[in-house]
Amino acid sequence: MVTPTGHETHDDPYASPTTWREWTQFVDTSPPCLPGTGPWSTDERLDYHSRFVILSTPTMAKISLTLRRLMILNRRHNGTARRGLLISGPPTTGKTTTLQQLGRSFHLADRARRGAPGDHLPVVFLSVPPAATPKMLVSELARYLDLPITERMNQARITDIVCATLRDLTTQLVLVDDIHLLDTRTRSGAETSDQMKHLSERIPATFVYAGVAIEESPLLTGNRGAQLAGRFKTVRNPPLGHGSPAQRASWEGLIQGMDEALRLDAHRTGALTRHAPYLHLRTGGRIGSLSALVREAAIAAILDGTEKITKRLLDDIELDELAEHTPRPAKRR
Repeated sequence: MVTPTGHETHDDPYASPTTWREWTQFVDTSPPCLPGTGPWSTDERLDYHSRFVILSTPTMAKISLTLRRLMILNRRHNGTARRGLLISGPPTTGKTTTLQQLGRSFHLADRARRGAPGDHLPVVFLSVPPAATPKMLVSELARYLDLPITERMNQARITDIVCATLRDLTTQLVLVDDIHLLDTRTRSGAETSDQMKHLSERIPATFVYAGVAIEESPLLTGNRGAQLAGRFKTVRNPPLGHGSPAQRASWEGLIQGMDEALRLDAHRTGALTRHAPYLHLRTGGRIGSLSALVREAAIAAILDGTEKITKRLLDDIELDELAEHTPRPAKRR
């Protein structure tokens, strides 16, 4: 059985966590920062901007509050009565980041409340494998937990071991990313969806699923979809708006947070915030595209020696294909 008490060193502490040890290391890895007040080496600043800061959005705050209420609601309920949460949105809107940060915050709060970690794993994070089958899914959970599973074990046996382990570890939050990969129109997808329901009934935890456009996917159609829709509430994670004064203020606050976190020798506070409307037009309000644009611009400014982010530099950076289909602002002559 897994014993989550020690910490191991991994070559890449920033890789997406796929085992409980990697998840624990993710939780224990501090947000990016530079020591002291500088000066810092070029490599230190390049590394800092490659990770950069994670800033909260109104949707992240809403999801966090909704999840907290659900977890309290689920405390004294059995499997069929427990409620879950669906996080749905277009690509590059920060769903995975939101999911991981929710888990990290809860894990740290639970650890502070309990003191010594002991044989306890408050959070499990799992990505749905492509073309998943029920056995593949539960085997992925077993691998996450470092359980001694053999090829001869059938799905039911692995499920029993996984559920017993998570109960023993008093796991309270199960986070499942890429749930849109479950196509319930296929036999394997439908059976894997049933397996997810079975796990949620046997493990006394709150389940949170995140995926692309879940409400438009086969996951919520038919009898299976009706069961899921009846037990899970959906929080949509759309691109950030810029139409109303409140939306513009929220977006500008996000850019200001990034502005203040930049560590470029020639940067002046407010220089990035001044481009907030342009940045929204350029990224379509997608937080993932915004983060990629600002991080790459900062790295480019260090490498070319200008040490500042200008609109010309931002114009020269190609974004992901989705963002590039957003009409660009006219270039300044």
